[in-house]
Amino acid sequence: QVQLVESGGGLVQAGGSLRLSCAASGRTSSNYAMGWFRQAPGKEREFIAAISWSETRTYHADSVKGRFTISRDNAKSAVYLQMNSLKPEDTAVYYCAAVQGSVVPRRQSEYTYWGQGTQVTVSS
Repeated sequence: QVQLVESGGGLVQAGGSLRLSCAASGRTSSNYAMGWFRQAPGKEREFIAAISWSETRTYHADSVKGRFTISRDNAKSAVYLQMNSLKPEDTAVYYCAAVQGSVVPRRQSEYTYWGQGTQVTVSS
């Protein structure tokens, strides 16, 4: 089993920045893709970004492309989401997720492990 714990969320003004972290523990192995999703109240959980184990493949949703950047540090079993130029519409609970495999999924149903989420609130 793999446990994921997000941190780094908080309240920030529009235009500000936050860096989210996700620490993995438990029975981990190589070749895990990791991703970030978010869910606003009353909305579906949406894909934000994903990264392969080797860091050779990354994907970012159009809504955050150019503002958010996913990265990982396998030595620390961690994945990060740098969020710049935050907008009020970025307000949501942000979740990290992981799945073993060579592909980098962008659908929540394809991920096996999930964190509890961290709240990001962007004020106007």
